[in-house]
Amino acid sequence: MLALRRLPRYAPRLTHIRGNATLEAASASQAQASAPPPPPPVTAKTATPPAAKEAAPEEPTEDATESEQPKGKQREWRKRRPPISLERPREWNRPIAKGVEPAYDYALRYILRDAQFLRKELEELRERVKAEEANPEGERDVAALEELREKVRILEIQSAANLPEVRWKARNGIADLSQPVYRHLVEQKWRAEGDLDLLMERIYQMNVVPDMLPELKPSLDLRIRYLEPPPKNNYLRTRVKRKLKPVEPGIFLVPEQTRRPPEIYTSVFHTDTRLYTLLMVDLDVPHPESQSFTTYLHWMQPNVPLSASTPSPTVPLQAHTPYVPPHPQRGSPYHRYVLLVLPQASATDPVDIPAFEESDRLGFDFRAFAVQYGFDGARGGGAHMWREVWDDTVSHVYKFTLKKEEPRFGKMPKPDPYAELKSKKKYL
Repeated sequence: MLALRRLPRYAPRLTHIRGNATLEAASASQAQASAPPPPPPVTAKTATPPAAKEAAPEEPTEDATESEQPKGKQREWRKRRPPISLERPREWNRPIAKGVEPAYDYALRYILRDAQFLRKELEELRERVKAEEANPEGERDVAALEELREKVRILEIQSAANLPEVRWKARNGIADLSQPVYRHLVEQKWRAEGDLDLLMERIYQMNVVPDMLPELKPSLDLRIRYLEPPPKNNYLRTRVKRKLKPVEPGIFLVPEQTRRPPEIYTSVFHTDTRLYTLLMVDLDVPHPESQSFTTYLHWMQPNVPLSASTPSPTVPLQAHTPYVPPHPQRGSPYHRYVLLVLPQASATDPVDIPAFEESDRLGFDFRAFAVQYGFDGARGGGAHMWREVWDDTVSHVYKFTLKKEEPRFGKMPKPDPYAELKSKKKYL
């Protein structure tokens, strides 16, 4: 049985009791407890000679600066880190100062020496390629020239892929995709660290393949941003400014978030400019006549030029078939909304697709459309998808945007086998 001992009212503070200290403070206290007793006070006999005093450093040590700070509950809050972008570039800095960790210094020197050696080899290969290209066309060794060009492409990546500054910029989203090393690192991150795997998992789990298209092999990273969900408090709905938030593939959004078109961002891994077509389709619109479901075309914009130097579409996306907000019908299950950016049959020649009227949006047959204009998900492109269910915002979309009566759906009532018996009188 445990016995509790009451401390006196004016007890000295127990220094061995652990408080809300950080790991550094705890380790410092343990080191102080295990340290040997302090030396005796300095006297005239034990004082440091003048030569030793002159050899001492003039700058105060770290312990001295810490002891000079005023004691008390004073905490220096870290300033907010500025956003990392191409408009506000930031350079890579060493995580530790030079000389603190010899192993890190040696590793960094080794990486720089290896990069310098590969750059020297790269320059020699480039000179060989120029010399081979200077020969007349009949005297060129085409196979050897192509092999040299492939080695040049590989060395352009290997000579800079291990540099800490290059990897830091690729990791923090300020990579220059016009350079092959950044394209390689960004694509490797997209394919190997789960973003592409999550997208394909949701695409196949939600049966986008094969309900919409038979096959899909994304070749570019497509990301979208919608507004944050509205606050649950009605007082804050009109007083809080909501920010744009990245959308994870497959999640549920509320119709109020998708009243306006999303912001679209793409990471393309080819330097030449190619034409793409953007489509947004609802796959789960109820069809009462067939007692099944059909599709609805919400958005389309053909001839969108994309390349590695244009991370987002630069053309107006409302010029062809304007954006209609998602409006899942009342009484229907959740709707799947799919956004596709597909490469056109010709990468340079624009395709002539007539604009879709409101009456042509319902029942949009993507498979027939893809066969007619040469779209194929197996040739690459980008994809995204999310889900929505009905709420009160859909009624406003029907009233003010679509300007038609809102339909209501539900399950058919089950026949009552006792309906005839219930219509008769129970008592005579």
